[in-house]
Amino acid sequence: MTFSKLDYCQYLLSSQTNFTLTHLAEHLQTFSHDTINRYLSGEKLTPRLLWEQVKPLLVSDPDGYLLFDDTVLDKRFSQSIELVRRQYSGNEHRVIRGIGLISCVYVESKSGQFWVIDYRLYNPEGDGNSKLDHVADMVQGAVYAKQLPFSTVLMDSWYAAKKLMALIEELGKMYYCPLKTNRLVDDSGGSEPYKRIDQLHWSTTEANRGKTIKIRGFPKDKKVKLFRVIVSTDKTEYVATNDLSQDSTDDTQQVCAVRWKIEQFHREVKQTTGIEACQCRKQRIQRNHIACALLVWTRLRQLADAMGTTLYQLKTRLLSNYLIEQLKSPTLPMRLSSVTPHI
Repeated sequence: MTFSKLDYCQYLLSSQTNFTLTHLAEHLQTFSHDTINRYLSGEKLTPRLLWEQVKPLLVSDPDGYLLFDDTVLDKRFSQSIELVRRQYSGNEHRVIRGIGLISCVYVESKSGQFWVIDYRLYNPEGDGNSKLDHVADMVQGAVYAKQLPFSTVLMDSWYAAKKLMALIEELGKMYYCPLKTNRLVDDSGGSEPYKRIDQLHWSTTEANRGKTIKIRGFPKDKKVKLFRVIVSTDKTEYVATNDLSQDSTDDTQQVCAVRWKIEQFHREVKQTTGIEACQCRKQRIQRNHIACALLVWTRLRQLADAMGTTLYQLKTRLLSNYLIEQLKSPTLPMRLSSVTPHI
């Protein structure tokens, strides 16, 4: 009998709070810590494996969405784990030590079901690729290698770069992405100098239907539609799209709301799979651990959708079943003295 990725994935799926190799070895009679470590050091699990597992589950949709975003797998207390670098965390709103995970999520437009179909680990010292390079690679992979039907790409303001936006358009897809407020644009048709987005004047019609602008640095004949979207009382987003037929701020806001799916994925994968918990130093083990965690999330999402529940309820149900069995037949039976104390 040999240790396999199925064994490791089952451990990540079943364990509740501890996801270390030591903890796994303590609960296996057939495999030692060294055996598990050798397997994870020698195996090479790639994003292709994730796609092979997801492909049969996915509901393809010509009107589907492709979502991109990154998150930091928190390793703030690590000093010698490979792949760990100082980088900005959106959750922490500050720079922390961690592993950068760039995710690609596919959303079916009618049901709202979503699947993670691809990912990259941010390691510019190792592969020389920026986050934009990784996203460009995954977009092209979705179109050419996976031949996945979709109409719209949604991404954060960090990815609103000229090269990436042009690539998406060349592939015949639409994009919606917020622009940073200091981005220089022209809404006058060339009669006025470029100005910051947050300095633009918005008429009532433009507030409701958007305005056509040119972004500084883009080709002279390239125009995009800009919408001012009120996200909350203290947050406003300026959303750019190459869909020039879009004429509703409300519809734009609904499209952008689909981006929340990738935030949901990042939260769930961190809280249910132990993706941040591996303490091994070697890069290959970290990569394989992350790959298995994504496979586990995919399985949990499949089960949750089938049962009409949440990933969190599935995980806590394991503890609930344990408690039921212990109440029926306790491993540690409770005893009370029969002596009645004097009052």
